[in-house]
Amino acid sequence: MTSDVEDPRGDLTWSSLPDLVRDAAARFGEAPAVVDRYGPNGSTTTLSWVGLADAVESATRSLLAHGIDRGDRVAIWAPNCAEWIVAALGAVGAGALLVPLNTRYKGTEASYVLRESGARVLFTVEGFLGLDFPAMLRASEDQGEPLRDLEQIVVMRTEDGGDVSASGADRNYAVASWEAFLEEGSCISADVVAGRMAAITSGDLSDLVFTSGTTGLPKGVMTTHGQTLRTFATWAQVVGLREGDHYLIVNPFFHTFGYKAGILACIMKGATMYPEPVFDVERVMHRIASEKITVLPGPPTIFQSILDREDRNEVDLSSLRLVVTGAAVIPVELVERMWSDLKVETVLTAYGLTEATGTVTMCRRGDSAEIISGTSGRAIPDVEVRIVDADGMEVPHGESGEIVVRGYNVMKGYFNNPAATDETIDLDGWLHTGDIGVMDAEGNIDITDRLKDMIVSGGFNVYPAEVEAVLRQHESVGQVAVIGIPDERMGEVGLAVVVPALGRAGKSVDELLAWAREHLANFKVPRRIEIVDALPLNASGKVLKRELRERYATEAAGRTGGKKTRK
Repeated sequence: MTSDVEDPRGDLTWSSLPDLVRDAAARFGEAPAVVDRYGPNGSTTTLSWVGLADAVESATRSLLAHGIDRGDRVAIWAPNCAEWIVAALGAVGAGALLVPLNTRYKGTEASYVLRESGARVLFTVEGFLGLDFPAMLRASEDQGEPLRDLEQIVVMRTEDGGDVSASGADRNYAVASWEAFLEEGSCISADVVAGRMAAITSGDLSDLVFTSGTTGLPKGVMTTHGQTLRTFATWAQVVGLREGDHYLIVNPFFHTFGYKAGILACIMKGATMYPEPVFDVERVMHRIASEKITVLPGPPTIFQSILDREDRNEVDLSSLRLVVTGAAVIPVELVERMWSDLKVETVLTAYGLTEATGTVTMCRRGDSAEIISGTSGRAIPDVEVRIVDADGMEVPHGESGEIVVRGYNVMKGYFNNPAATDETIDLDGWLHTGDIGVMDAEGNIDITDRLKDMIVSGGFNVYPAEVEAVLRQHESVGQVAVIGIPDERMGEVGLAVVVPALGRAGKSVDELLAWAREHLANFKVPRRIEIVDALPLNASGKVLKRELRERYATEAAGRTGGKKTRK
């Protein structure tokens, strides 16, 4: 079914992302573009739209001085901050593909993405949440493969604002501070930068966002400048983002929701960006009050946390007018309370996946609380969405099947992985999402299950196959199956059901959890581990995860007040 709203940017007003940045500077001038309150030693960075464009040009100039060419890959492993915005836009301004890395990654996970992407430059930080990302990479190299393609690490920030401590003297790459990196571009003229930016077209690849699949190995999703611009101009138009909005970006920049629905949507509409590196409910509430925040997209856990605060009425949250959420079950009561208790004018939900440039369906302003909470809306403009059976035939409204998508937002493919691309996009151009849903007569999609068994925990995607592969490495694990169970705060959390290896039954749950925490990003670590004698299997030996979910659903539902769970 196609959407019912006119596409606001079908003509691609901007030819590329650097064209968008220059246009924003011309349209919005000296109005504030970025206000970052979390600089070293508590400093604040404020950039106007003209200042942002100038800073981006400086970053592009330095990347050109380093020899970055169109099609090269440039990675960022850092929290939400002003430098992330400048580095990312500088990379795409040079014609490179941006490769965002999850800040929850361990060194081995980040190293894998850097090797697979062939990234030549990495922008990162020292000291986020006490973590030294360059040191984590060095430790990973010492235990595994070197980062042969990586030529330079640029440390954008250190925890105390002091000198960069990392050294690349014994590595393939050099290490430089953000300031030293920007100085390298002085030899590149403005005309050279302008020429590079002007050469970038809407059909050029703009980013390579890695997402895990059923095998547990991350795959790089390729999307173009044109796909990104058209999709998120539509997103911004549908949600009602306005010039002069104050947008608190809590969603991580490494995620499409933070980068494209955050940074790029703000640039399109002239909304001021307020980066938030880590969600803390008390701090976010006070930022809404002090900064007069009007827009706050994020997972449902954010808004549930705010509503649950006893001191909520002591903080002025009246400026907040627009909330966009998704990625988990949304109770209708939560939507109604955002309207009644927080006085939010617009509350919308949406559904998307990286392989579809982050957006597939959206609710619309004016939809009922039941539509907003019970569905993920309907197709965005000029995108087709169907529900199909195992043979690829469309099923009637109200019947369950796989969600498939076709349109301009479908990725160009997985990087260096044509086999996986062919498995995901069929010969007729339909992207098979692996998600199970039901469509109503108006085209609204209710996502009921996942073929790929993906768990969405606090807005983060967790792929059971990846977690299972790590747990199997422990000597005490014979078999393991990871499922999602309901959680009142996080939406879902992981439960690992483990059959001990022969003769290893004495190992403790705490030991397995410690192993998981050592080898996995924290959002991937199972909340619980259950030790059992055997897993339920079908005739071919495949684990019956549906049966496991049903087995643990009653207990989990009791803990979450009876909310529904996946079957």
